[in-house]
Amino acid sequence: MPKNSKVVKRELDDEVIESVKDLLSNEDSSDDAFKKSELMVDDPEEKDVDVEEGSDVEDERPAWNSKLQYILAQVGFSVGLGNVWRFPYLCQKNGGGAYLVPYLILLLIIGIPLFFLELAVGQRIRRGSIGVWNYISPKLGGIGFASCVVCFFVALYYNVIIGWSLFYFSQSFQHPLPWDQCPLVKNASHTFVEPECEKSSATTYYWYREALNISSSLSESGGLNWKMTICLLAAWVMVCLAMIKGIQSSGKIMYFSSLFPYVVLLCFLIRGLLLNGSVDGIRHMFTPKLEIMLEPKVWREAATQVFFALGLGFGGVIAFSSYNKRDNNCHFDAVLVSFINFFTSVLATLVVFAVLGFKANIINEKCVTQNSEKILKLLKMGNLSQDMIPHHINFSSITAEDYNLVYDIIKKVKEEQFDSLGLKSCKIEDELDKAVQGTGLAFIAFTEAMTHFPASPFWSVMFFLMLVNLGLGSMFGTIEGIITPIVDTFKVRKEILTVICCLVAFFIGLIFVQRSGNYFVTMFDDYSATLPLLIVVILENIAVIRIYGIDKFMEDLKDMLGFSPSQYYYYMWKYVSPFVLLCLLVASIVQMGLSPPGYNAWIEDTAMEEFHSYPTWGMIVCISLMVLAILPVPIVFIVRRCNLIDDSSGSLASVSYKRGRIIKEPVNLEGDNTSLIHGKSPSEVPSPNFGKNIYRKQTGSPTLDTAPNGRYGIGYLMADMPDMPESDL
Repeated sequence: MPKNSKVVKRELDDEVIESVKDLLSNEDSSDDAFKKSELMVDDPEEKDVDVEEGSDVEDERPAWNSKLQYILAQVGFSVGLGNVWRFPYLCQKNGGGAYLVPYLILLLIIGIPLFFLELAVGQRIRRGSIGVWNYISPKLGGIGFASCVVCFFVALYYNVIIGWSLFYFSQSFQHPLPWDQCPLVKNASHTFVEPECEKSSATTYYWYREALNISSSLSESGGLNWKMTICLLAAWVMVCLAMIKGIQSSGKIMYFSSLFPYVVLLCFLIRGLLLNGSVDGIRHMFTPKLEIMLEPKVWREAATQVFFALGLGFGGVIAFSSYNKRDNNCHFDAVLVSFINFFTSVLATLVVFAVLGFKANIINEKCVTQNSEKILKLLKMGNLSQDMIPHHINFSSITAEDYNLVYDIIKKVKEEQFDSLGLKSCKIEDELDKAVQGTGLAFIAFTEAMTHFPASPFWSVMFFLMLVNLGLGSMFGTIEGIITPIVDTFKVRKEILTVICCLVAFFIGLIFVQRSGNYFVTMFDDYSATLPLLIVVILENIAVIRIYGIDKFMEDLKDMLGFSPSQYYYYMWKYVSPFVLLCLLVASIVQMGLSPPGYNAWIEDTAMEEFHSYPTWGMIVCISLMVLAILPVPIVFIVRRCNLIDDSSGSLASVSYKRGRIIKEPVNLEGDNTSLIHGKSPSEVPSPNFGKNIYRKQTGSPTLDTAPNGRYGIGYLMADMPDMPESDL
């Protein structure tokens, strides 16, 4: 149907009205009951509160103020903390630059097609995740509820990370930074360095002891950490205020929260490139290890990163796109946002490795200095001969290359006694090979590197403000994935629901700000989203391609976009993406089964992390998270299949038409003799519940046509009749 055509709209409205008049003029004159029925066509100026397919009449649904605002919202949702602290780690771990090859391939195979699919169904149906899958098939309505549950689980712990960033942000306005040096402990006789800090490092000590005040195990609660409780409350207040008016309020904030991280990343990249050792870090990152690329684990981790980087299955993508006009080019949006996400990950990786290269260079210089002093002592004690040292070596200003030359000579000559000398190899590559991800990268490694920057408080403020904005952008999409479907389905006030949702989430989130809270964050991160979201997206793919019908979906896309999408998407959706998703699901289950379920606990006495298995109750919680997240799918299917809940609404007094607005007729079952048109008694005619059904005109159908219920349908078909499934909408 042509889009944005008021002329066509008026013609179709007139067609419906004329069809009604034709029906009245052609009815049997003996049908007194039908003649006496009241037929009303609502005033065209009334608002249509439930506009369906192809309608040019706008409903009361909010809309984006501009295309830029919408793109920034999608970018803000997809570009999150994982781009900064997960992608660089995977790049470092899985072959450096070679990792970009499987990532790009999988982005094209599952990332862009599935992202495009979610954008399209949201824009086409203009509902949240619950409404979208109810529309396609009521039996699959549980997909939307499952997305909401996963969004809620993720929001619980994701906002805790924003709270951590707020804490570090608030502590960055001082010089020197509080994590710059180990604290001193005074007793009656003397002053000494805090032992826990001395055994680890200043930034590690500050993270575990000052910020988290972490306990030694999951079972040891330790009570609330009040500093982090206040920060968590502040984070939820920020989210609530930004989301309380929906996209009308959060959309304006997107201009800052989505763009500011790019300003900070570019500033860090420029500053990082001017630091000693930054080039070594970037070179290390882009040096491909092609042999690693052939390992299945690399492809599995690349697929997982593509999947979560774009926010597939959360419902936020569908919610945001549902506020678009129906003729928006969602294909362009899908490709644009996907590649912005990819290039953001590469930019963040460049920044991280430039800074880590600088940090590794500083650590390497310290290593060279300390070991050079050891060699000088060994020379004075006679344990080493001066003849072993090349004449050009000057230990007072020795370089890393000269030290490694001396180190190799000593190791070769003193092969049997070398271990007793206590010398260490000082190579910058060894330091860069130490894989760091997540909180360890943001709050320890990167934080330590910034202490060596000139004007370190400024860079610290910028970095943690960037983390806050990255987190908020993702939180807006996550909360929208909860609020929009519930508002669409249950018609509650958005403001009240937003406040209630944030309050409930804050109080449940208190488990994450106990002294053992960091272990619960790890638990939720590992078990609450991965498998449920994979199952959700597989079901989404099946729902659109198999139940709704891929040919019909391609026609809808042609109607929306104004052109036919490439057949590439047809084959990706129908064959390749489902197969890859199933393989990823199986691989994830196998990986989860092979990896012992547990967490890394911080041990105060040794100042080191130690792996602990989850206790029995912890395993129950892990399993419950996965089961609760996916449970709505079978529950809704069984309820719909067995008709356990009567979800009919309205009565024969209210029949909703697509173009003709509302046609009302009084309910008088005793005097309803319209069935006599076909020569049947009323008892012989099926009496389906019309409710607020949506009618759809058949292309090329005659003015008078027989609807599936045996009545004259005036060229329209009932959308929920047994022989016309819901998916035919």
